Amino acid sequence: MEGARHVKTSQSNVWFKGAFILMIAALITKVLSAVYRIPFQNIVGDTGFYIYQQVYPFYGVIIALSTYGFPVVLSKLYMEMKVEGNQSGINRLVSSSFFLFVPIGVVAFLVLFLNAGRLASLMGDPYLASLLKVISFAFLFSPFIAILRGVFQGEGNMIPTAVSQVSEQLMRVGIILFVAVFFSYQGYSLYAIGSGAMFGSVIGGLLSLIVLIHFYRKSSLSFSLFRFSLLFEKENRVLCKRIIYEGITISISSMLLVLLQLADSLNLYSLLIETGMADESAKVMKGVYDRGQPLIQIGSIISTSMALTIVPLITKDRQKTSKKDLMGNIHFSLLVSYFIGLGATIGLIGIINETNSMLFKNDAGSDVLTILFFVIFLNAIIATVMAILQGLGHSLYPAILIILGFVGKYVLNIVLVSSYGIYGAAYASLIVLFMILLLMMVKLRRIAKEPLMDIKQILIISGASLVMFFVLKGYIPFSSLLLKYIEHERIKSAIQALSGVIIGGIIYVVIVLRGNVFKEKELSLLPLGSKLKWFLPKKRKGTK
Repeated sequence: MEGARHVKTSQSNVWFKGAFILMIAALITKVLSAVYRIPFQNIVGDTGFYIYQQVYPFYGVIIALSTYGFPVVLSKLYMEMKVEGNQSGINRLVSSSFFLFVPIGVVAFLVLFLNAGRLASLMGDPYLASLLKVISFAFLFSPFIAILRGVFQGEGNMIPTAVSQVSEQLMRVGIILFVAVFFSYQGYSLYAIGSGAMFGSVIGGLLSLIVLIHFYRKSSLSFSLFRFSLLFEKENRVLCKRIIYEGITISISSMLLVLLQLADSLNLYSLLIETGMADESAKVMKGVYDRGQPLIQIGSIISTSMALTIVPLITKDRQKTSKKDLMGNIHFSLLVSYFIGLGATIGLIGIINETNSMLFKNDAGSDVLTILFFVIFLNAIIATVMAILQGLGHSLYPAILIILGFVGKYVLNIVLVSSYGIYGAAYASLIVLFMILLLMMVKLRRIAKEPLMDIKQILIISGASLVMFFVLKGYIPFSSLLLKYIEHERIKSAIQALSGVIIGGIIYVVIVLRGNVFKEKELSLLPLGSKLKWFLPKKRKGTK
């Protein structure tokens, strides 16, 4: 009995370490994915950035399928069969996945490649066809990447997935930036640069596959992939349905922001043209609008990663502990997402002009970006609520809402852009996200059957964000007087933005902590929590 418990504990430690490795790799790739777009925009300008961003969402869909969707469900099923000692079931799982994913990948490639011209025309810019054709090749690699990642993760070996993710992103970012610099120097068109950037994404995917094959050949794993007859067995048909259902559900749940970008790619540029804007002006305007994407991505990484570290406790508590402990973790994860999401949003808005100038050479589009940045706040809470619902066994509902959100975003763009121009697209994103959040919160409230958040805590956090905002708005003109001898406007903006982040962040955190929003034991669950507890009121420091 004691030996079995020891083995189970050792396995749990292995899974935990593996999950931590995977989390770090995902964090690195997300940061790289957000940061490289800033120098890329600096090199190619707003028009070049528009061209790239028009096609990027298609790559985002591929990443969701090959990284977050099907590998997760495969590893889950693989793990279940491995625990049961069902080796024949594992062979069926891998073989079925091969015969499911590869045809899907080939069909997706052919559909996108052969219809690139039609799709580009639908998007309002026929010159995008070459970029769409290039990125379509990534669909050929993604099935094999998904299968191998799922197998390794099912074995509890997260190293191959982590190395493949980071290698893919490093190669991709390196090629994109090299192409931007070299092609610009050689005088190539912006569309050629965009095609080269998409080529970097394809090569990154190929490198990821090569890395995974290398790990597979070094391992003792061996599978027979070409047992086509298995697909016709009743047990396998049930397995295939589960793979497709759960894989698509998980994939869609990770695509919220990508699908919003895809809706903009499909109709925003053409809608701007319909308002009477000249072609080049519309491209620049869309490029300026897309400046918000890397900042939204960075803000979302910060706001969601901290809150989602709490969510795995929810799945554990659901199975093993009382409803009180379960609800405690739900309350805390929602509170953290509100705290971080609102702080990141309002803080960024407070220094938007300076941040825009620092990163993108000028402050064009700061007004529309101010509206768009509320996406960070709404997405932080949505991501947390979605993870909670998934942990509670309700994964289909969020996926349905996200699909409806994509349709809603496309339709709202048509309605609002004609009246409000580029601002209409920002309004459409916020309306869609607000409705998704509202419906998810209603669903979670019905499941929990008790209030999800404390109004007093919400008011304190909201008040702290307003104080931070007004302090920053006062600090910017004051700092301009101190920095008046700096002639280079971009350097001046960088100093103001970076110092504003520090000043605003300290003010916000101190007010929230002094307002008794978090307990000492709750802070211990957060990064730097042991340092933050010293800001708590003295009477609370010993409170557990």
